[in-house]
Amino acid sequence: MTTPILELRHVDKSFGPIDVLHDISLKVHAGEVLCLLGDNGAGKSTLIKAMAGVFKPSSGELLMDGKPVEFRGPRDAQEAGISTVHQFGGTFPLMSIGRSFFIGVEPTKGFGPFKIYDRKKANEIAVKAVQEFGITRIDDGDRLIGGLSGGERQSLAIARAVHFGARVLILDEPTAALGVKEAAHVLRIVLEARRRGLAVIFITHQVTHAMTVGDHFAVLIRGAVAADFRKGERSREEITDLMAGGEAMAELEAEIEGHLTAQHNPPAA
Repeated sequence: MTTPILELRHVDKSFGPIDVLHDISLKVHAGEVLCLLGDNGAGKSTLIKAMAGVFKPSSGELLMDGKPVEFRGPRDAQEAGISTVHQFGGTFPLMSIGRSFFIGVEPTKGFGPFKIYDRKKANEIAVKAVQEFGITRIDDGDRLIGGLSGGERQSLAIARAVHFGARVLILDEPTAALGVKEAAHVLRIVLEARRRGLAVIFITHQVTHAMTVGDHFAVLIRGAVAADFRKGERSREEITDLMAGGEAMAELEAEIEGHLTAQHNPPAA
């Protein structure tokens, strides 16, 4: 088995007396989509921040390519190849596509004090990068981000991360606010990132979307991994059940069914 690009071993995270993450162990390999499933409050956001260098684990360790790493902040994680794309793509509505694509690392032309932003080069590279991901409707780098659909913004942010050398792509609920057509487009982008050999961590509470792209699944409940399995090992109903509390939900359903049966079949006099 190949060495995972990113691995978490027995990671805990506490804030004072409050324990948020408990003994998290996960692996994600190159060319694989790990779907991290969990309802609101499951600890997904804290786990993302631990992987992205925002929070330092209280205990446990992170490894990249089998070697322990410690991130002093998000910049360290980014330099190591971990890129996080949040729900709305981290894009700027009043900025052009080309400028948004290169924000902070703008290409320039000229020399010394006469250097200026190279708008033509930035636009050409940005448009080429997104079109290679199948976003053919974007053909003008001067277009404002605010004129793009939610799915296009997500796709632009993913293309940007890949262009700047991401090896691990963390996608935080990328389809949560999208319609069916836009969500399908983002899922195609996820599959393209996997095809290119990236390790993708896809955070979602939408089981159908996870099953469409996932190779490996982990269900997070109250800050702990409740289940860790491969594609085909659990049905959609079983996964939904786990996220909803599993056995407790099954017991409730059995109790309701028993009550309804008793109402429809009263005991003989």
